[in-house]
Amino acid sequence: MSEALRVLAAPTPPEWVDSACAHWRTLLIDHANCEKKAASSALALIFAYPEDADLVTALSRLGREELRHFEQVAQLMRQLEVPFERQRPGRYAAGLRAVLRSHEPLRKLDLLLSSALIEARSCERFELLAPRLAPPLGGFYDSLRRSEARHFELYLRLARRASGDEALCERRLRQLAAVEAELITAPDEVLRFHSGPAAALPA
Repeated sequence: MSEALRVLAAPTPPEWVDSACAHWRTLLIDHANCEKKAASSALALIFAYPEDADLVTALSRLGREELRHFEQVAQLMRQLEVPFERQRPGRYAAGLRAVLRSHEPLRKLDLLLSSALIEARSCERFELLAPRLAPPLGGFYDSLRRSEARHFELYLRLARRASGDEALCERRLRQLAAVEAELITAPDEVLRFHSGPAAALPA
């Protein structure tokens, strides 16, 4: 987790961890959605930057791994008898997208850095949840923690290469990390894998 916290500007609030453990079924449903979105984000970058051979190769592999994780989450939902429910999205992804720059080459840098932050947050939260959740969920989250660590490190490498200026890349990472930190520490209306602490959840 030390590497994830180096990238992130703030740790997950303990209140979020407590809510997530108490409402793990809600969290698991959102986790399935997150794995689909992670695969979709990798594909979107491949379509946006097909001329970048290194990016295409790396994210093609990552996208396949994210889809495999989705299959594993779906299988775990069936095993634990957690039915799929449609959930309204949280504010996290929209909050990050709102501050991304729209002109190139800065758009590419921001997309890669925001993906790195999302994966780093996932890594941190899997590590926090794994020892507190009963098998098989706790063990599964421990195994995913290692994957998420590889993913955020990959996105960081791609971002640094795309920027060509490590100092510039680091400054922008810090700016985006501050926004991400605000999104996951401020109170939220709903509990999601990437949300702040949710108030007034039913028991």
